[in-house]
Order: sequence, then structure tokens, then C-alpha cells
Amino acid sequence: MSLPRRRFVAAAAAAVGSSAWLASAAALRGAAPAATPLQDPIDEGSIGKTPHTRFAVNIEMWFTGLPFLDRIRAVARLGFPAVEFWPYAGREIDAIADLTGELGIEIAQFTAWGFEPGMNHPKHEADFLRTIEEACEVAHRLRCRKMCVVAGNIQPDRTQQQMLAQVTRCLELASPILESAEVMAILEPMNERVDHPGHCLYGSTDAVRICREVDSPMVKINWDLYHMQITEGDLCGRLKEGFDQVGYLQLADHPGRNEPGTGEIHYNRVLRQAFELGYRDFVGLECRPRDNDLDAARRVAAADVW
Repeated sequence: MSLPRRRFVAAAAAAVGSSAWLASAAALRGAAPAATPLQDPIDEGSIGKTPHTRFAVNIEMWFTGLPFLDRIRAVARLGFPAVEFWPYAGREIDAIADLTGELGIEIAQFTAWGFEPGMNHPKHEADFLRTIEEACEVAHRLRCRKMCVVAGNIQPDRTQQQMLAQVTRCLELASPILESAEVMAILEPMNERVDHPGHCLYGSTDAVRICREVDSPMVKINWDLYHMQITEGDLCGRLKEGFDQVGYLQLADHPGRNEPGTGEIHYNRVLRQAFELGYRDFVGLECRPRDNDLDAARRVAAADVW
């Protein structure tokens, strides 16, 4: 057995943990989605506590057979340090804040402004700024430091240049609000080929340019490695070139948008690159577990081995 393989096996064994965990895992592999993993005790200090990368589980895509608050409990039982979710509207903000405080896990980020209406049109500018003010208040209630904003879908009466200029303007106008609140807006570029045709912002080039023009410590990029792989590839090189504007990282493998280890991306190398560049914040697991949540968590842990 080679030295790298010995290290991998040792890390995998550490992630699996105690005999109680093994018994629970065997039961969970055959369980219905609604039964994960609350029906059996799980070693709290095991699989989600990885040595290099701090992962935040996206509870819009994981544990979907459970009620929303139970998804947070399930994440905590796997030992992950944080969760992320999509729009805050309609959520029980105080209940979420109380539960995460009780469990000792963080909310890495949530979505403050989505695809529609697009901030890439002047007629939505005032609404965008009002929403940013409200979302900053929500972030404080959640003890959350970051929130995602989306540029918007194509506006038929605007050119690409006009749309991106308006995105820049909106973020410039929002930056004093964000800086005063000490909450970071993270702008997310999408991909056109698989998930989001008809959007106005793809890849790192325009996103980096916009954030450099805004020039605020509280306006950065939600650098989703899944979208970047589909749009431009060269994940390590692009990440290094734009690292000064990275506010947050998300991931999923491709094809399939499942967890690391199920597609073509060598996430051990990419996560190592981020770590070596100095990234120490959360990495959002915006991916769908391919087989079940427990096996997905194991694959995530394996991607942090180097």
C-alpha cells in the first residue's frame, strides 16, 4: 500500500468513526429519505469535521425529506459546522436563529436577492436597495455575515453592457449599507449550458471586473465552482487569478450537480488550491446527494484529503 493510499484509508477510517456510527450508517443506507439520520444516534464528532475545509450544507438540497428545522438538526448530527439556504422570505428566522445557536452551528449565507426581478434593470434599483437593508437586518438576527445576490435574467430592452453596468451601479449604491451593517453581499455568476440559460452573468471574468469596480470589502463573489467548471474550466488557475474578489466558495460535481467524487472535478486538488491561497471561510455544499445524504457526507469528507 502506497503512502498516499495509507493516508486516504486512515482519513476514511477517522471519518467513519465508532461502531455505533457504523450500525447507524448500515440502517440509514436502506432508509427512506424522511428517516435520515434522525431515527438513529450519530456520533456528533465524526464525518463533518474535516481537517482543512469547513463545509456548509445547503439545506435546500440535503435532507429534503425532513422539515426545514429538522434538516439543521441532521446537519449538526453529522458534525458539519454550518448550513446555508436560499431565500429568507417565509422562513422562521427567529426559530432558525435559536436552533443554530442551541446546536452551535453557523449560517454561512442565505439568498438576499434572486433572479427576478433582476437588479440588472434600473426600474428595480430602489426595490433592490430596500431589500438589501431588510436582508442585513435578517443577517444580524441570524448571526450571519454573508448573503447571496443574483444579477438577474436577461432584460429584453437592455444590452448586455447596460445590464452589467446596472449590476455594478446597484452594488455601488448598496455598498455603504453593507459596510455599515458589516454584512457581505456575494454576487453569484451562473452557468448557461446546464442550469441557467437566459441569465446575464456567467463565469469569473465579468464578476471579477464588477467587484473590482465597486471596490468594497463587503461586495465580493459567490464563486460557485460547479458553475465555473461548466462555464470556463481551469478551476485552480481562475481561482488564483480572481482570488482577491472571492467572498465565498460553493461546490458541486459535474455532470449531475451531486457531491464531490461523483463527476469529473478533482475536488481534492481544487480545495487544496483554495486552502493554499488562504481561503478559510465556509465552502457551501450546494449539491444534491446522489445516493443518500450519509454516503454524500462521506464523499465530501474524502474530498478534503490531501
